[in-house]
Amino acid sequence: MIANRLPVHRPSPESPWETSPGGLVSALMPILREHRGVWIGWAGSSEQACEPFEHEGLFNVPVSLSTDDVRDYYEGFSNSTLWPLYHDACQTPQYNRSWWSPYVAVNRRFAEVAAREAAPNGHVLVQDYHLQLVPGMLRELRPDVRIGFFLHIPFPPVELFAQLPWRQQLLEGMLGADVIGFQTRHGAQNFVRLVNRYTTSRGSGQTIAVEGRRVMAKEYPISIDFVRIQQLATDPNVVARAKAIRADLGENRTIMLGVDRLDYTKGIDQRLRAVYEVFKGGRHTVDDLVLVQVSVPSRESVDEYIEVRDRIEKLVGHINGEFGTVGAVPVHYLRRSLPIEELVAYYLVADVMLVTPFRDGMNLVAKEYVGSRQDDTGVLVLSEFTGSAVELDRAVLVNPHDIDGMAATIERAISMPKAEQARRMRSLRQRVRKRTVYSWAADFTAALTAENPPAESPSESLAADSTAS
Repeated sequence: MIANRLPVHRPSPESPWETSPGGLVSALMPILREHRGVWIGWAGSSEQACEPFEHEGLFNVPVSLSTDDVRDYYEGFSNSTLWPLYHDACQTPQYNRSWWSPYVAVNRRFAEVAAREAAPNGHVLVQDYHLQLVPGMLRELRPDVRIGFFLHIPFPPVELFAQLPWRQQLLEGMLGADVIGFQTRHGAQNFVRLVNRYTTSRGSGQTIAVEGRRVMAKEYPISIDFVRIQQLATDPNVVARAKAIRADLGENRTIMLGVDRLDYTKGIDQRLRAVYEVFKGGRHTVDDLVLVQVSVPSRESVDEYIEVRDRIEKLVGHINGEFGTVGAVPVHYLRRSLPIEELVAYYLVADVMLVTPFRDGMNLVAKEYVGSRQDDTGVLVLSEFTGSAVELDRAVLVNPHDIDGMAATIERAISMPKAEQARRMRSLRQRVRKRTVYSWAADFTAALTAENPPAESPSESLAADSTAS
């Protein structure tokens, strides 16, 4: 396993390692332990990398990143070039030439460590946009291994990706893999179109012919640990906490909830503007309606994130100042990270869940909310531009760019009859129950370990396409 971060963290070099929270780590740990796997990643600070170590049955191999690496490879190319571009350029991507070489160098460092650690004819899974060159580099170093690459964020359409000065290098880097996974079918299709346009390889459907190899590009939508969320939703301590939150907010108020990383892709400011319009419409007051917005701090030293934080906090103040009363406010704003137990307690009290990013690869908060609603109540308002919207089409879908439309949709969610809530939620829960993070891991690793037949020649592929069409 190669990822930007190790599955463990520690507050300081002297502190003991702790397993990082999250469904991805939970899903992959059993597979890695069973096969005596190795996880390669950055330890999370610019300290010199420590020696490889074992933690809870998993062998961890730290990769060192200097302060300059963090600035140029991570904060620069990964998060100021690729992140905004892949999220529909909702913030202008920065094409800084000085970031490209560090990105290449760090990717090569990861590939070299993987080449050293992988067993003969072994399997390597590379995670996410930080490491898109690793598959191609590893293919050169270790042609015997099977390589998978999974992109957790959206993959952009041709018109956007074409802007990238290093588009061919990134595509060819990803083509070093045998299996390339995307969150949605659209992402996989975008990739194949770009490969046909900007590389010498040729793809049709879900397969690409690359120098005698057959590369699969397919959607593998990631999900949550459904059983774990259900267990938390029935835990007596979590249920008691939910009752306390409900009492604090008001037993007779409709509670709306937003839970997001504090990022410009999440559309939190647009959501707040829509909530403002709901209160301004006069059908609801602070006495019967409240929004709890949880915003998890992210990249707080980056100017774009400081700006979006300031916009959000000004909007919260504006709404509370105009519609609040002594002792009651329409928006409770929590700028902090909450443990999963606390989050599930908030899911339990939320009558309406607002998940309205401008663009998201998947969005697991939407699935966690659905997983917690065992009584089939509650309404999920979901951006149509999330990967989750493909599966969760019984949610109330919304265009986050349309403030008036979003306000009208929120009104509809608030007043939705219980019978309709139950019909929608039962369907949503069935889908989330059927596809969990464990089935995602099993499906992707099964594809990675499957036989890889030799690719047909580009001319044969094109002839087959012509016959089929």
